[in-house]
Amino acid sequence: MNAQPVIFDGHNDLLTRLWLSSAADPVHDFIYGTLPGHLDLQRCKEANWMGGLFSIFLPPYAYVKNNQPDKLANPSHSDFTPQEIVDICCEQLKLAQQLQARSDGQIQICTSLEQIQACQQNKQLGIVLHLEGAEFLAIQPDLLDMFYEAGLRSIGPLWNRKSLFGDGLNASFPHSPDTGSGLTTQGKDLILKCSEKQMLIDVSHMNERAFWDTLEIACQPIVATHSNAHTLCQQARNLTDQQLAAIKQSDGMVGVNFDVAFLRADGQRNTQTSLDVIVDHLDYLIDHLGEDHVGFGSDFDGCLLPDELSDISQISMLIERMQQRHFSDQLIEKITSKNWFTVLDKVWQ
Repeated sequence: MNAQPVIFDGHNDLLTRLWLSSAADPVHDFIYGTLPGHLDLQRCKEANWMGGLFSIFLPPYAYVKNNQPDKLANPSHSDFTPQEIVDICCEQLKLAQQLQARSDGQIQICTSLEQIQACQQNKQLGIVLHLEGAEFLAIQPDLLDMFYEAGLRSIGPLWNRKSLFGDGLNASFPHSPDTGSGLTTQGKDLILKCSEKQMLIDVSHMNERAFWDTLEIACQPIVATHSNAHTLCQQARNLTDQQLAAIKQSDGMVGVNFDVAFLRADGQRNTQTSLDVIVDHLDYLIDHLGEDHVGFGSDFDGCLLPDELSDISQISMLIERMQQRHFSDQLIEKITSKNWFTVLDKVWQ
């Protein structure tokens, strides 16, 4: 493979990083400058990273309070107010809209495979809006329709926190994915509503019981946008062989997370981690899912990366490692983009 393959990525936290930024104009910095972090438009273009699923995410309260207290109405509180929860998610949606509006046609919000493929052809950055944790919908359920109209096409109903929709997935390493109860009645209703809207359903932050509840409800391919193999790294967020078999049966897929803590056998947050560990997880998932059901789910701008993969500009290092491990050009193309295109098309038809 002479040219860098096109990369469509299953998960990033750019919109949350833009919201958290203390820069005067982070949208401008992303489009026209070098924004600190893993991603900016110039680096994405140079790496042939043409987009992916961009999450709208409510970060942990303690993180915001300790690092960006000016983002809070009253930093002396012990948690977000309901209005803050709604406002933070709405502000991240507006940031995505600003990226599109201010980019002179270089960035597009996509709601169909045809639009994604047009972005690929036109060398544009394609944004598929994804909701990571649906707490704000417990406060204002009607916002789902508004966000859908604005382009939301993918949802992970749960994050690590307990919510109206189910228990979160939070456990110390090592641990199985069995960390609590499954979906609540409201959680099941939300899955059904999103499935009826032909939205992608992401199980990456679901505990095991919620995972199986989702498999029973959603008659569509099930996706883990940024999860790895539990057999290789026993983080509760990683997927067991039984879960992988169920995802394969649903005709879904898994995007490999580049965060070192979800890659390493010891679960440590140690950046001195070989890229071979990412390839090990790719190999394992291909063995259990097949080569048509595995992709990248980097978690750029929301994770701790290996030193060899410091940001998107170093993604060629991972591609080279895959080639050294005898991944064919055809397989690399599937993993870097085509498998995501296929599963999105299946869900959105």
